[in-house]
Amino acid sequence: MFDLTALAEALAARGRVARVVIAAHDGSSPREVGAAMLVWGSGQSGTVGGGALEFEAAERARAMLSGEGRAVDRVALGPSLGQCCGGAVTLWTEVFEALPVVEAGVIARGPGDMPLAVKRLLSAARGQGLRPAAGLVQGWLVEPVAEPDRQVWVWGAGHVGRALVAVLAPLPGIAITWVDVAAERFPDVVPDGVTAVPASDPALLADHAPVTAEHLILTYSHALDLELCHRLLNRGFRSCGLIGSATKWARFRSRLKALGHEAAEIGRIQCPIGDPALGKHPQAIAVGVAAELLKTPKLAVREKRA
Repeated sequence: MFDLTALAEALAARGRVARVVIAAHDGSSPREVGAAMLVWGSGQSGTVGGGALEFEAAERARAMLSGEGRAVDRVALGPSLGQCCGGAVTLWTEVFEALPVVEAGVIARGPGDMPLAVKRLLSAARGQGLRPAAGLVQGWLVEPVAEPDRQVWVWGAGHVGRALVAVLAPLPGIAITWVDVAAERFPDVVPDGVTAVPASDPALLADHAPVTAEHLILTYSHALDLELCHRLLNRGFRSCGLIGSATKWARFRSRLKALGHEAAEIGRIQCPIGDPALGKHPQAIAVGVAAELLKTPKLAVREKRA
């Protein structure tokens, strides 16, 4: 997917940026179609993977920065790159000085007149909300604009909360809302894509959270944790995880039952979170939680292929 925000930030900082995207591949590929990186004179961000493949792609992109237009290269992932993958990738390299035109949440461009197949994809995006899969369509590159399809709410900005946000923030497709009782509870620099929300009474926010959100509760207070569980059970959620021990969870189950919640609903809350085999270090907990989150299927996205 096309990360329009990342390109806008790079253009604001650099003025002129090359974007390299995997437009297609045959056989083995280090990344999926749509994976992209931005390249400028003194650096780059993102990745198309592959080590030598990425290094040479970045060098070609830098060489294009002094000119105009785009290049499409098919690169064999074999001995010429010192690799043994056995596949081939098609790299689409394009120089930007301004943001591209977006139509119905899709960016489509290529040589000559727009093919009928691309017009049909755009028509389906406009009329039916069907986002096309990223890839080449009759010589044109079609990419849906990246939008978060998962809302993750992290309650608590202590050691585990900070570790968890640091692990989750770079992942594509995730928008994080980070809540704690005061602004000073958050780090000086909050990662991109994260909305920090200081609230003197965080539990009140739970009444307004999206019912499709995924919640991770790890505040400094057991009383606040319990109140959040109570309110989120009333509100509804896609998933909810609570940090704590087996003893803490046994007490919470009893108290939530006394508050009127059915056992089946209480059982939707996962406690403890993370992978106990990884240990209790904040980063270890964060890695375990992130792994479980990534295993959970995303919400259904309506997608159309040519």
